[in-house]
Amino acid sequence: MILKAYLTLFRPANVVTALADILAGMAIVGFVWKDNTPIFLLLSTIGLYGGGVVLNDYFDTKIDIKERPERPIPSGKVTKNSALVFGIFLLGMGLGFAFLYQIKSGWIAFAIIVLILTYNRYAKHHSILGPIVMGMCRGGNLILGMSLVSKITTFEISLSLLPICYIAAITMVSRGEVHGGKKIPLLFAGVLYLIVFFCISFLSFQLGNLIKSSPFVVLHIAMVFPPLLRAYQNPIGPMIGKAVKMGVITLILLNASFAASFGFLTIAIVIFCLLPLSLVLAKTFSVT
Repeated sequence: MILKAYLTLFRPANVVTALADILAGMAIVGFVWKDNTPIFLLLSTIGLYGGGVVLNDYFDTKIDIKERPERPIPSGKVTKNSALVFGIFLLGMGLGFAFLYQIKSGWIAFAIIVLILTYNRYAKHHSILGPIVMGMCRGGNLILGMSLVSKITTFEISLSLLPICYIAAITMVSRGEVHGGKKIPLLFAGVLYLIVFFCISFLSFQLGNLIKSSPFVVLHIAMVFPPLLRAYQNPIGPMIGKAVKMGVITLILLNASFAASFGFLTIAIVIFCLLPLSLVLAKTFSVT
């Protein structure tokens, strides 16, 4: 039971999506593996994402006592101090593995940690800054995958704007997950989703790989919009929660689209295979 409580804090279904970020970033810069050391980047993102969500619950303890008493910390299954130590350990692990790969990766991981702490401690409850900072955490994770190579171009870095927009949309929607929300954030999120889907399709068209990426984009649209539409029609907490959950998990498909857009269909399929794993884990462990 104690192990499950810690795993619940860790949110394994979400961590799987972070692995997809790294693989997509690697595909964007050419997916050149000279040895097995790039595994350090995958281990790094496990620590960074896991530490981020654990500390999210740590900082939210007072709110969760009232709104989500079933969570590990307010329920007493994990003490607040233990969660703090666990979260710091995971962030340290993420930072250490990044530096083990190369110095540049380490500094990118450090920047992600700053963004994580900024979000959890200060920006989370800000209507505009919160979604932006959370999106930047994901964008940074994509760039961490790009640090597979020593030189990253400005164009490649600019692609991180897509997960930033996508996650910002999800973060906006998630504000109504407990008490219900308004329709405008849901509508705005839908618009941001469409912008992201258009941009990734245009990118793959420009690179001559539209046929390779289209199945992933179409599937993503088919999975993410129905729960968002149902939440828009009836913006109560449970409906919004389902829309948020599907938005987070199907980020895997955006990453698969990235890989396919750059011609790495095999890597895209590998990333896609993470989707059923994340969906299965989401049945046992909370996503939000």
